[in-house]
Amino acid sequence: MTSLVTTLLNKLSFAETKQENLVINETSIKDWLIQRMAKMKKIAPAEVDTARTFEEYGLDSIVAVRVVGDLEKFIDQRLSPALLFEYQSIDELSRYLANELNTQEA
Repeated sequence: MTSLVTTLLNKLSFAETKQENLVINETSIKDWLIQRMAKMKKIAPAEVDTARTFEEYGLDSIVAVRVVGDLEKFIDQRLSPALLFEYQSIDELSRYLANELNTQEA
C-alpha cells in the first residue's frame, strides 16, 4: 500500500513540474521531455536519444496523450493530443513548441 501511495505521489509531482520562474524555451522543453522519457523507459537521461522517434521508444496513443497532458501543465498551454504523432521526436517537438511559444509572445 505504501509503495502505491508513493508511486501516485511521484506521478502527481512529476505532472506538476511547471515552476513560476522557469523560462520555457526549446532547451527547457527538451530537458523536460528527456526527463519524462527517461522516467517512462526506466533509463538514464543521458541514454535518451532526442532524434529517435517516439514510436521507436514504444509510445502508444494512450501514453502519448498522457505525455501531452503533462506537457500542457509544464508549458501552461493547450496542446493537440496528436502532437507526438505530428512531431515525432524530442528534437522536432521541442523545436516546434519553442517556435510556437515565441510566435505567441511576438
